[in-house]
Amino acid sequence: MQTLVDIGANLTHDSFDADRNDVIARAIASGVGHMIVTGSGVAESRAAAALAATRPDCLSATAGIHPHHAKDMQADSMDQLAELLVHPQVVAAGECGLDYFRNFSPRKSQLEAFEAQLELAARCNVPVFLHQRDAHEDFMAVFKPWRARLGSAVAHCFTGSRREMHDYLDLDLHIGITGWICDERRGLHLREFVGDIPAGRLMIETDAPYLLPRNLSPRPKSRRNEPMYLPHILHTIAGCIDRSVEALATETAEAAAKFFELETALPKL
Repeated sequence: MQTLVDIGANLTHDSFDADRNDVIARAIASGVGHMIVTGSGVAESRAAAALAATRPDCLSATAGIHPHHAKDMQADSMDQLAELLVHPQVVAAGECGLDYFRNFSPRKSQLEAFEAQLELAARCNVPVFLHQRDAHEDFMAVFKPWRARLGSAVAHCFTGSRREMHDYLDLDLHIGITGWICDERRGLHLREFVGDIPAGRLMIETDAPYLLPRNLSPRPKSRRNEPMYLPHILHTIAGCIDRSVEALATETAEAAAKFFELETALPKL
């Protein structure tokens, strides 16, 4: 069985409170050998790190402030995140960026939180886990001046246009693809250019519990997404780019292992 890496799963979400261990077990049984638990705020990042510490064999975490929560950033938030980023199971700064689709936080707050976290990632010399929705121009304006000071960076849960994707590739970003590509209502455009992502720069993720792949058959009774559905996303992408599932599984897992420095945490590929 191939070992896959889910680079973005919100496993501290309360929808997993009743069966979190079962969710992890189902993922492993499905071939998902490692999951990155997304940190979306200071408290949430602390919880993600604590969860990852209980299962270092299959979990790591990120530490950051999602743009939805940018308004909650405090004067000491970056110091608290910096303390988490030295934790051995915390492998990236973020989720950070801009989200003008929801605007749950004022744009000014989002911009301030985004820049603060890019500075944090540069200072701590860790990869950065990025979010962008309906804010491409401002995202580029903030990110580009920092690029030379940053190491690895991934455009998590990419849902944008071909031009946006190539802008990110030109900045040497990795691209994270979710079950959005399985959505016939809004994700089919990704199938036209996902093959443009160079080998070693494509990674896959579920963004669980969100973005349940709509083309699962049979459809699950619950709308909650789980990491165990990552192989379905892999198969969908492989079909779009005429690659074997086995080759793409190895390629994406190796890309994630290198990006997050997971080599010692992953079963042999």
